[in-house]
Amino acid sequence: MSTYRTHNPSTGQTVAKYDGLTDVDSVLTQVTRGFDHWRATPVGERSAILAAIAGGMEARSDELAAAISEEMGKPLAEAAGEVALAASIYRWYSEHGPALLKPESLDVAGARENTVTVEPVGPLVGVMPWNFPYYQVARFAAPNLMAGNTIVLKHASICAKSSALVELIQREAGLPEDAYVNVYASSDQVAEMIADPRIHGVSLTGSEGAGAAVAEVAAKHLKKSVLELGGSDPLIILDAENLDELVETVGRARLSNSGQACNSPKRMFVPEKLYEDFVAGLTDLYSRITVGPADEDTTEMGPLSSEDARDGVVEQVRTAVEQGAKLRVGGDPIDRPGAYMEPTVLTDITPDMDVYHQEVFGPVAMVYRYSDLDEALRIANDTRFGLSGSVWGTDVDEAARVADRIEAGMVYVNEHGTTRAGLPFGGVKASGYGRELGRWGMSEFVNTKLRRVH
Repeated sequence: MSTYRTHNPSTGQTVAKYDGLTDVDSVLTQVTRGFDHWRATPVGERSAILAAIAGGMEARSDELAAAISEEMGKPLAEAAGEVALAASIYRWYSEHGPALLKPESLDVAGARENTVTVEPVGPLVGVMPWNFPYYQVARFAAPNLMAGNTIVLKHASICAKSSALVELIQREAGLPEDAYVNVYASSDQVAEMIADPRIHGVSLTGSEGAGAAVAEVAAKHLKKSVLELGGSDPLIILDAENLDELVETVGRARLSNSGQACNSPKRMFVPEKLYEDFVAGLTDLYSRITVGPADEDTTEMGPLSSEDARDGVVEQVRTAVEQGAKLRVGGDPIDRPGAYMEPTVLTDITPDMDVYHQEVFGPVAMVYRYSDLDEALRIANDTRFGLSGSVWGTDVDEAARVADRIEAGMVYVNEHGTTRAGLPFGGVKASGYGRELGRWGMSEFVNTKLRRVH
């Protein structure tokens, strides 16, 4: 029985259900057959199709934005921004991909020729999450389609409508039907695909548990995997010229996508001299945020993706308070149909509390006071995660030196979580391995092949 459905978290109503995948073999046969001719398609033609996909997404931005607002509760303005970002990724690989695929001649003695070529490896499986339905797909699909691989795309079970729209736009842009197949597959069917010799790699963005399960199957069958998992990103403040502006910037950054981003600034470290004013300002800001339906213009923060997701975050907050954390504002579900929760500020968190070690995937800012920067960095790095982090201060050089001490795949100074098509994205430790975007995203699932002629 399929679990794919559209359940609107703004209303609490289920509006559609979808049939699940019934024949794994036919899908794998399709993308295997497609690989033979897609890899042989001239690079220029592949580039043109990616450009057309970007244009198609931009032309249908309103429709795409409305779909994910209904599916997972993203406010329409944020949803439109995600569509634009995803389109920019397809366009970046259209423009830069051909150069990244050119053969390279190496100056190594002892032979007439040392040539390195970049070749696709074959059909791949992508397992995508619900929090950024278009952006996450683009990060995986654009570089691999450009490289000549074919794709089986398994999206989150609440993203059936948006994933079908992505496939439709790709077809309209000229991508062959057997180069990319969207499937409503179960976890067991994904495992079956990864184990099949026709699949040559898998990329997953999601939870630690899902990542471990996929990595285990891939390793057992000697398949490469790329994982982008959770994060508990530190945001370290050194000083501020205008504390009110800083509170507004970082406070709203934490609430983007209702706090449901792997690289959201979940833990904020504030120096003693600014701490009380920062917490007071953040508490005031969160008490004034308008929480409402994703399709209303006045909404500043939408619902969480589901009632279950909301309830999980609420339980984390309640447990933290029971264990001694101080609740400054929020923490409760909002009493109305849908998956709404109050923006929340927690302080006085200690290592013996569960929340100290957990990722909180919702609108909860955890604020730490520090008097010693070395101690702040120790706590910031005292986590199994290592996706990204940021440092904020008026002395940019000093802030950069502090940023270099954060154990993460991405660090920022005076911004947090910025993503661009040409920048690498990925983490270390339990946040996963491998990189997406930029030239790094093009190198994960290719055969870097040496031809040496003596």
